[in-house]
Amino acid sequence: MDSRHDIELSVNGDTHRISVQARRLLSDALREDCGLTGTHVGCEHGVCGACTVLIDGRPARACLTYAMQMEGHEITTIEGLGGTDGYSPLQQAMQDEHGLQCGFCTPGILVTFEAYLRDNPDPTEDEIRDVLSGNLCRCTGYENIVAAVKKAAAGMRGEPE
Repeated sequence: MDSRHDIELSVNGDTHRISVQARRLLSDALREDCGLTGTHVGCEHGVCGACTVLIDGRPARACLTYAMQMEGHEITTIEGLGGTDGYSPLQQAMQDEHGLQCGFCTPGILVTFEAYLRDNPDPTEDEIRDVLSGNLCRCTGYENIVAAVKKAAAGMRGEPE
């Protein structure tokens, strides 16, 4: 029996009316029902961090969250980070510092650090590495990602490059 439920998801400021089964994961709903493919699915166990989105401004693993639980919450995906004028400071720093290679892990890393830098505008390198430990990247040595986060934090604080 295909028991479906009509729900409304608020994603990146837009309302998406979709019909889902009770066990539909948020990651699948975002990608397949909302057409927002920037949220990547890696391990499907919440370990790799590729599926990280913001739920009410806090990082969460979309592969561990049921879509039905998200009614009444604001979801932000990688597609919602850049403003109308282009990249966010963190996205620009990732580009400037070559903080990505294949890009598969990048959306989860960016979403994670957008929230982190909002709450912690002057992180130490050790703090950045600690937060980054929740996102796995198979391509980089993380050095350029750390440099990008440091650069973005400085820029967001108004410090010169």
